[in-house]
This record gives sequence, structure tokens and C-alpha cells, in this order.
Amino acid sequence: MTSPPEEDALPVVRDVVEALAERQAEDVLVLDLRGKSSVTDYLVLATGNSTPHLRALCRAAEEALGRKPAKQSLRAEEWESGWVVADGIDVVVHLFSEEMRRRFRLEQLWKDAPVVEVGAGASFRDEG
Repeated sequence: MTSPPEEDALPVVRDVVEALAERQAEDVLVLDLRGKSSVTDYLVLATGNSTPHLRALCRAAEEALGRKPAKQSLRAEEWESGWVVADGIDVVVHLFSEEMRRRFRLEQLWKDAPVVEVGAGASFRDEG
């Protein structure tokens, strides 16, 4: 299976970030993994403040990921774990409780990846 052209993922990233911002996600971070990972092109990290908040963020991310044809969205059913993943193939969204985000520090795992800046109102600027 071949991946879609890289630029096709950017509108999906924008949709996901906007959906998360609308639902008050905290500390949203987008990492550009193109050329660094064979699994995905973009990693979106965000923090929720409770189990219901994580559930709402995941539903929003799944909806945004599902707008793009041929995307799949999967999630862990263990909401109480504090870490939920919505997989859009070339955009993967990790939603954490504050404690789990500190514990697993995915930002450090991918510290060499360029950051895609996300400003107020979910503005988007590609650094890559």
C-alpha cells in the first residue's frame, strides 16, 4: 500500500488541530515526522483534563480524521488509562492526561522532529 502524497496530510492536520482547539485541548503540539518515521507523517499530541474530556477530544479527532477519504480512526477503549490514540494513518493523534503525558514524554522521543507551529485560534504554519 502506498501512502498519499505528503501534502495531502496537511489539511487533515489542520482539521484535527482546529477540532481539538474547539474542545479546549491543552498543550497541542504537532510534530513533522516525514522522513523520520515509516509509520506516520505527523504526530499530534494534546492533553485533556479528565476522562470525559479525553473522550470528547478523541471523538473530535476521529471526526476530523474521518473527513478525509480512506482514513481509518481507531481508539483505545480504556479511557481511564489517560492515554488514547486516534490513528489516521498519516496523522496519528495521542491524547493524554497531564500525568501520562509527563510519564511517557513522546516529545522527547521525537525531539529531532520539526515542530509545526499552532497558534491562537488553531492557526497553522508548516516549519518543515
